[in-house]
Amino acid sequence: MRIEDEEYFHKGYLKLTKHFSLFHLLTFPPLGDEKRGHKPMSLLHRYYPFEANGYGIRSSVLSAVIVFGLLYVMQPFGFNLYEGNKAAVAAGFGGITFACHALFSFAGAKLSGRFISKWTILSMSIWLLTMILFIGLCNFFFGIYAYNLGFSIALLPTFMYWTLVFGIIITAVHIAIQYNTALRKRLNELIDNSSEEQKDITVTIHDQSVRGKDIVIPINDFLYAEARKNNVAVYYVDNDSLVCTEIRSTLAAIMESMRYENIFQCHRSFLINTNNITSGHGNSNGYQLTLRNCTNTVPVSRTYVPKLKAFIS
Repeated sequence: MRIEDEEYFHKGYLKLTKHFSLFHLLTFPPLGDEKRGHKPMSLLHRYYPFEANGYGIRSSVLSAVIVFGLLYVMQPFGFNLYEGNKAAVAAGFGGITFACHALFSFAGAKLSGRFISKWTILSMSIWLLTMILFIGLCNFFFGIYAYNLGFSIALLPTFMYWTLVFGIIITAVHIAIQYNTALRKRLNELIDNSSEEQKDITVTIHDQSVRGKDIVIPINDFLYAEARKNNVAVYYVDNDSLVCTEIRSTLAAIMESMRYENIFQCHRSFLINTNNITSGHGNSNGYQLTLRNCTNTVPVSRTYVPKLKAFIS
């Protein structure tokens, strides 16, 4: 069956609107620090880690492959009814996606540092939306050629809608991966730099009980502290072994004795040394952190997630 009229396209459009009423793009916890008196930065004005060079080409190829795969394998929008060379047409739409994506990546790299000093989620969203609309326009011209349709501007909204559906889904995944990859990279840089700077620093954690014994350790060996009623369990490394010592104290007192940025309260009952984080998993509702030489996981409660993001950023 050859596609010869507009009715076929609009059937696919109307069918799709029944299933796509709302798109939830990934949102990130606020990156402000209310405790220090700073107003939390709004979502749209947060820094976006735009990276050029090889990443733009890889992202362009990946986007093209996804478009080709979705069209050829899933055959949405009534594409399954097309009796022509589906692979060639799908490859054509994928090629348009690659060319437009690569063009905008190159242009974005040229604009960075010249006209745009810092990319934000807002500026990147506008940039990507412009790119998606441009791809939609190119898809429109390619579509009327591939499907042997006469030129009709009435088909343009349909092609734009289909492109937006694909584009928003792919872009949401793209932004989430790139943003969180940048956060992990930033965290690793902070850990490496801070650990080296503090290698000669020794801290004293005071036991407030009458016969208590203070804990004197290099700050890089401190892992975390956990509040337990009137006591605090201090976890640290000694000769590559995990040691837990319970003392009479409070998290506030321990924070006062270690006033360094990497000593971070992540939960009302937990205090961690971010230099010793090896991995973490979770979302904006909370994280579980793993520290070196330690099988225990340390929770980051939802209340403290924004501050952890602020520290990393």
